[in-house]
Amino acid sequence: MENFVVSARKYRPLNFNDVVGQAAITATLEQAIVTNQLPQALLFCGPRGVGKTTCARILARKINEENGVEGDQDFAFNIFELDAASNNSVDDIRSLIDQVRIVPQVGKYRVYIIDEVHMLSTQAFNAFLKTLEEPPAHAIFILATTEKHKIIPTILSRCQIYDFKRIGVEDIKRHLKHVADKENVAYEDDALHLIAQKADGALRDSLSMFDRMVTFTQRNLTVSAVTENLNILDYDYYFKMTDAFLANDIPSALIHFDEILKKGFDGHLFINGLGAHFRDLLMAKTANTIHLLEVGEQTKAKYLAHAQKCSSLFLFQAIDVCNQTDMQYKASKNQRLTVEICLMQLASLTSNDDAFKKKSIE
Repeated sequence: MENFVVSARKYRPLNFNDVVGQAAITATLEQAIVTNQLPQALLFCGPRGVGKTTCARILARKINEENGVEGDQDFAFNIFELDAASNNSVDDIRSLIDQVRIVPQVGKYRVYIIDEVHMLSTQAFNAFLKTLEEPPAHAIFILATTEKHKIIPTILSRCQIYDFKRIGVEDIKRHLKHVADKENVAYEDDALHLIAQKADGALRDSLSMFDRMVTFTQRNLTVSAVTENLNILDYDYYFKMTDAFLANDIPSALIHFDEILKKGFDGHLFINGLGAHFRDLLMAKTANTIHLLEVGEQTKAKYLAHAQKCSSLFLFQAIDVCNQTDMQYKASKNQRLTVEICLMQLASLTSNDDAFKKKSIE
């Protein structure tokens, strides 16, 4: 039986061109190699799963390829990796410093990748300072971290810093499509969009979710299956709620909310989602702001159709009511009642009862 390899490892980029969503950084690094202007100490920082370690490995390979090293093994490329999370003592750094003094037998550079560098102790950082300030001519250090603020300023000042950004939903979705096509996985476009949204800018997280969904759905990713397994509230609930609000149908709104709670969703997350839903409806009302909708194509069509039913005034007031409820939620002794009052207010915004409307949005 063939061993299963997770997609995050199987499709890990081997060239800068394959790195997703970090075009500015990869272009800068490639240019630095070509023009021979590469610093001896670099710091890659940013959220998890956005390509820091991947870019460090690609850079290390490229540096040695440019300097006459051949072969396809890590040792042949003079690459040394240290995980600072488990090697964070002064002794570990002193051992590294002793190793740095050794001149490479093949090629021009030895590249040292130190991952999770913020985990080093203060004493280890101080022991590393002198080597980082005046490294041997054959040594290049690439430090990677998710928490730049934990690194002491004296280390930061000795490094060229590259800030990796969260990867956009469209970029992640495009990559998931590529992986799905390679793996012969059937998918709905909106299902991949939901996975990309849930990943919150981390490509590795999206690929982990993708693997889970492929197993759960038996290689057929549908919107309903993805929403169920990722514990995402279906957009249809928000559209049903909006129809109830526009019809001033308080009982239907409360019944829908009860169904949502029985499915195990948190009331606070629902209110946040409802506020975001009204915001998206507002964006869908004008051509200039439609591109601000971060939803799949099928869902976007629903938003465009639904936005025509809602007046701008209703949407402004609805967003305000949801925002007020969001702020009141945690302080409330009866949180379900707080949300239900919010739903009653929303269902009364288009009512003819001016006295109740005025009270509901004060």
